[in-house]
Amino acid sequence: MAETVTPSGTTPPSTTPSSTSTGTTPLLASLDPLLREWLPRQRWFAGKGRPVTGFTLVAATELLPVEGRLGLYHLLLRVHQSAAPGAPPQPDDCYQLLIGVREALPPRLAPALIGHVSSGPLAGRTVYEALHDPRPAEVLLEALRTRARVGALAFERTEGQEIRDGLVARLLTSEQSNSSVVYGDTFILKLLRRVTPGVNPDLELPLALAREGCARVPAPVAWLHTELDAEPYVLAVLQPYVSGAADGWELALRELAKGEDFAAEARALGRATAEVHTALARALPTVTLGQAQLRQLVDGMAERLTAAVRAVPALRPYEPGLRSAYAALADLAAEGRTWTAQRVHGDLHLGQCLRSPSGSWSLIDFEGEPSRPLAERRLPQPVVRDVAGMLRSFDYAAHSARPPAPLWAHTCRSAYCSGYAEVAGRDPRTDPVLLRAYETDKAVYEVVYEARHRPEWLPVPLSAVRRLAAAPDPA
Repeated sequence: MAETVTPSGTTPPSTTPSSTSTGTTPLLASLDPLLREWLPRQRWFAGKGRPVTGFTLVAATELLPVEGRLGLYHLLLRVHQSAAPGAPPQPDDCYQLLIGVREALPPRLAPALIGHVSSGPLAGRTVYEALHDPRPAEVLLEALRTRARVGALAFERTEGQEIRDGLVARLLTSEQSNSSVVYGDTFILKLLRRVTPGVNPDLELPLALAREGCARVPAPVAWLHTELDAEPYVLAVLQPYVSGAADGWELALRELAKGEDFAAEARALGRATAEVHTALARALPTVTLGQAQLRQLVDGMAERLTAAVRAVPALRPYEPGLRSAYAALADLAAEGRTWTAQRVHGDLHLGQCLRSPSGSWSLIDFEGEPSRPLAERRLPQPVVRDVAGMLRSFDYAAHSARPPAPLWAHTCRSAYCSGYAEVAGRDPRTDPVLLRAYETDKAVYEVVYEARHRPEWLPVPLSAVRRLAAAPDPA
């Protein structure tokens, strides 16, 4: 799409936008050198390690007039990058940015600094990551509360859901592939950073689960979306905030550090996962995977392994053993074995689970693995896909302890599968070939991720790779 601007339109009360928009070419030219330096440093930027070669401004919406003391732009920015050496060209990513504009930043906003603009329509101003600033973040909530339309941006709210005004915003600073803002311990807004056209499962699946009355997933209260070139884009989702909840990852690490058993929590998590899978199977269609479909699935796993070995040479010694996991699954399919597939979470791990003060577990973040195409993330999959992700997460937790605690991981993996079976009526370990293939695929993904983003963590998935390449291990 050519460089365009989305004109300002109606806005939520308490904002007074200009009826005109800053020209996009001067705006982008003035921000270009600052964004080239700032974007690659962001946790959610997916193109680390590849030089930024340019930008295309897909859309720009003025949410607060830049002529005032505080300006606010909503940008959709396509980032052009050169391919890594020896790697095939990658498609350009589109990112959602909220750019605040001030004459000068107060000290409290110093960590949000993007830079000082030296030319163009914002010359002499300071631009910064606006979500660090409560006022711009509250503008978003007010727009959702009032179901505002601002240019091509549409702020929607679920019928019957009320959002009271006056809730104070604070940005969560934990590592995430997106950005989250909490409003008064009542709501949490997840702002998607790398956006793609199509129906986003992070909104689609929680809405479907809400219709089924599944209490294991917070129901969407409101969301932000737009349409570009006749394609829908989901940009943000507002859900209830589980106040006082413990993140599953942090809770597991605390129990590990104290030497406490986590089996009861793992079993409860298994039950919660099975409840969500059961509700998704009721809400959305299921399919049967036969030989042709399994061949495609296995081919995808094998292709990802080929790319991973190319990207991370440390995988090369284990490649034959890893491929045997996929070959074993293909052999079963060739013998006539079939599997049921349905919509699943797609990126399930301890960090995607919350335990409320009452002890109840919830599942969150249904976006799927952000590095995979949206169409792939929306495909029906065997439920073992999610189970494998959680088993890998227990392994991660155990290997982050000092010293590592492999027995702790084994106990948690077993308890989780047992809890899952209590609700689903089938233990994932009774299908060891399928489980091994999915866990292998997940471990290969983790190796590439850690090599790119957290090299110090690379030994964790590599230890699983060694195990999975050597022999099947149901739990």
